[in-house]
Amino acid sequence: MSPLDLLVAAPLAFMVAALVAGQGGRWLILAAGPVMLALSAWLVVLPPGVAHLVGDWDLPLGILLRADGVARLLVPATSACFVAVALYAWHEFSPKAGAETARAHTFWPMLYLMWGGSNAGYLTTDLFNLYVTIEMVSLAAVAMAAMGSLAAGLQYFLIALVGSLAYLLGVALLASHYDTVDATLLAVRARPDLPTLMAITVMTAGLLVKTALFPLHGWLPPAHAAAPAPASALLSAVVIKLGFVILLRLWFEAFAEIIRPAAMDLLGGMGALAILYGSVQAIRQERLKLLVAYSTVAQLGYLFLAFPLIANAQNPAEPWAAVLVHAVSHMLAKAAMFLAAGLMLKAVAGDRISDLAGLARAMPLSVTAFALAAISLAGLPPSGGFTAKFLLLHAAIEQGRVVPAAVLVIGGLLGAVYLFRPLSVAFSGSAAPAVRAEAPLRVAAPLALASLAIALGFAGMTLIELSSVAAPPAVAGPVQAEPGR
Repeated sequence: MSPLDLLVAAPLAFMVAALVAGQGGRWLILAAGPVMLALSAWLVVLPPGVAHLVGDWDLPLGILLRADGVARLLVPATSACFVAVALYAWHEFSPKAGAETARAHTFWPMLYLMWGGSNAGYLTTDLFNLYVTIEMVSLAAVAMAAMGSLAAGLQYFLIALVGSLAYLLGVALLASHYDTVDATLLAVRARPDLPTLMAITVMTAGLLVKTALFPLHGWLPPAHAAAPAPASALLSAVVIKLGFVILLRLWFEAFAEIIRPAAMDLLGGMGALAILYGSVQAIRQERLKLLVAYSTVAQLGYLFLAFPLIANAQNPAEPWAAVLVHAVSHMLAKAAMFLAAGLMLKAVAGDRISDLAGLARAMPLSVTAFALAAISLAGLPPSGGFTAKFLLLHAAIEQGRVVPAAVLVIGGLLGAVYLFRPLSVAFSGSAAPAVRAEAPLRVAAPLALASLAIALGFAGMTLIELSSVAAPPAVAGPVQAEPGR
């Protein structure tokens, strides 16, 4: 069995074990964490072009798992997030009496299901199997969202169902039209006819709903803000990334020769509006978790703002790298921010930003974690967020695109306003509120993730090189890769 298989099979095996273990399911992270981190490190150092056909079936019957730049960056970042969130949740979702028993039983299998589905989504090129992976992740996400608010979980379920059905309709159209749904084969066979364009349209619409790009973001703030901190961290950091990755597969790999510049500009415009709208809404919030949730709406905009920059660049590898680096840095920083916010709000027994006064003196490590995450999300040096946004700004200026460049600058300024407002309150006042000491693991988890988000800024060239591994021909030219076992 190849490491690509194990990255999918191992979390699902731990999910089954967690179901069997019941209340003891949380102990499995002591084995799952080292195993998954080791497999993720193995993935990064695999030779370029490594791929694997599951079951030895040739395409289009076989399922291709591929260690490209997307997988090499997102799989390790995802593993880091899941390990940190699991350690944070060790006490929060431990067995308790009464109503908490259901959470203790449910959270751990759902965590591993989401983990396995995410890894499979980053690795596979089969559009139907991508549907399966996004359903696996959505099932776990709905269960986690419902832990905070049944109404928010139900709303998320209905929205996710609509998005899934739209995507599946497109897959069915492609399967009947081309007798394959593998992205690598569609890149060669696809034609700009009506069935293909209809399939691309409905699949894109369904994925935009799942990714919560403005104006299809309505489900995100209530679901993310109401969920427990570990669930919020995974929903914001991991879940929405999968839909985005599938869009990358569609637009820059399977149908790169079909999608026109006008469509790229439309998606880029939606990204620009998301940055501005999400930032303004975040500034208006008085509740901390809602502020962080609207920050996610804004930060997602940068991912889509890059689409026309990639399509029109003389050197598309630069904005392509920017997209992937931003996805990774956002994943780490946003998970850290939600976890730190959970500790801060629990300490003050409230949910408003004004409740945080003086908290920096009482909880210096948690506030530091929040601050480091804010530095990366605001795009300040030396963080990974700065590297990504600098590359995007450079690409926009090089292409003479004034509007994207202006949005990047304004978005950075607005981000600094809303992200540092809670910090200014936390550092205000002369008295430190009395707070209950938290378990060391809960304090260390967000600090570790935020530190990783900052450390990415010192590995810029390495990240750019990793992002180019087996990149789509539309980004880096044809790639010759033979399936390996």
